[in-house]
Amino acid sequence: MAKKNKKKLVKKSGLQKSKAKTGPSARDRYALNPHFEFFGELRSLVLKSSPAERENMTRRISNLGRVRLALISGIFLTDPDASNQYDSPADLFIVGDDINRQKLRNFLSSLEAEVGTEIKFALMDKDEFHYRYSMFDRFVRVLLEGPHEKIINKIGL
Repeated sequence: MAKKNKKKLVKKSGLQKSKAKTGPSARDRYALNPHFEFFGELRSLVLKSSPAERENMTRRISNLGRVRLALISGIFLTDPDASNQYDSPADLFIVGDDINRQKLRNFLSSLEAEVGTEIKFALMDKDEFHYRYSMFDRFVRVLLEGPHEKIINKIGL
């Protein structure tokens, strides 16, 4: 009965079945088919964060070092099916000093695992950011003028 239901689910849903490696640990694996008609909606559901998740992300970013500014853009804010998708230069932008690189790597890898895709990120120290902001740097200007959400703002932007 369970096998029959599983076959129906795979046939009618957006799941793709594949075999893991051969041997005693061989198992069926299932992944979401990107051509599934509701793929965009399911992806949006996963990417939309609740306030508790945003608070968790804010706390995790704060623990990286002396973070002055953190903003999210790109995949965190756009609807994958929207015709007017905004291609942000960075999905995550952090300005801070004394950032622990190992904690940052761990944070990014866990965030990429949650989101299911690679995250474009940029990291600057406070002085570099102020210099580039005062010089109307294209990267900083495009990032700040486009759709974004500041999750930490101690700079006063």
